[in-house]
Amino acid sequence: MALAVLAGFAVPGTAAAHPFGDPQTVAVGLGDDRPDVVRVRWRVGGSDDLTLLGVSLGILPQDRVMLDGAVFYRDTDAAAIAPAPAFAKYLLERITVQTNRQACPGVLQPIDDLAKRGVTIDYTCPGPVGTASVAVRTLTDLHPAYQTLATGPDGQRTVYRQGADSHDWPLGDSPATVPASGSSAAIQLGAVVAGVLVAIAVVWLVGRRMRRRRAPA
Repeated sequence: MALAVLAGFAVPGTAAAHPFGDPQTVAVGLGDDRPDVVRVRWRVGGSDDLTLLGVSLGILPQDRVMLDGAVFYRDTDAAAIAPAPAFAKYLLERITVQTNRQACPGVLQPIDDLAKRGVTIDYTCPGPVGTASVAVRTLTDLHPAYQTLATGPDGQRTVYRQGADSHDWPLGDSPATVPASGSSAAIQLGAVVAGVLVAIAVVWLVGRRMRRRRAPA
C-alpha cells in the first residue's frame, strides 16, 4: 500500500481510509508537436476514491457512501462521472498551469476509460513553454492526506500534497530566452577580450617608457 507510513493514523470522517490507499498520479509533458501546449494526464488512485469524488460532486447518489465511511464502487460509476460537466469543472479548477505567471486555459480530451486510463488535459499557453508551473489540488478538498505522485520528462518526479500543491517543470526551451542568453554571453566575452587588450596595451606602454629611461642620453 502506498503511503504506508500514514496507515497507522486514524483520521475521522467520511474519507477516513481512502487517502492511505493507492495514490493518484499525474504525468506532465508537452503536447504532440505543440511547444505551446502543456499536457497533463490525471489518474485516480483507487476506484473507491473515484466514487467518493462522484458523490461529493453530486454526480452519484449519497447512499453510495455509508455512515462508517465505506464506499461502494460500481463499474458504472466511471461512465457516469466522465461526461459530467461538474467533473470537468472540478479538474480544471483543481489542476492549473501557468507560464511566466500567465494562466494557460485547459481543455479535457475525450475520455476513453476513466478508471484505467484517466483524463488528459491540454493547456494552451501564450507561447512556447520553457518552464511550466503546474498545481495539483485534486482530492485534497475531500481529505488533506491525499497525495499525488507526479512524473515529467527526463525522469523528473515530485509529490503533490496539501501545502505543497505547486511545482515548476522544465519542459522545453523558450525561443525568447535564447537570443537574450546568447547576447549576454557575447557581451561578457567582448568585455573580457577588451580587458585583455587594454592590459596588453598598458604593459606595452610601460615597457616603452622603461626602455626610454634606460637609453643613453
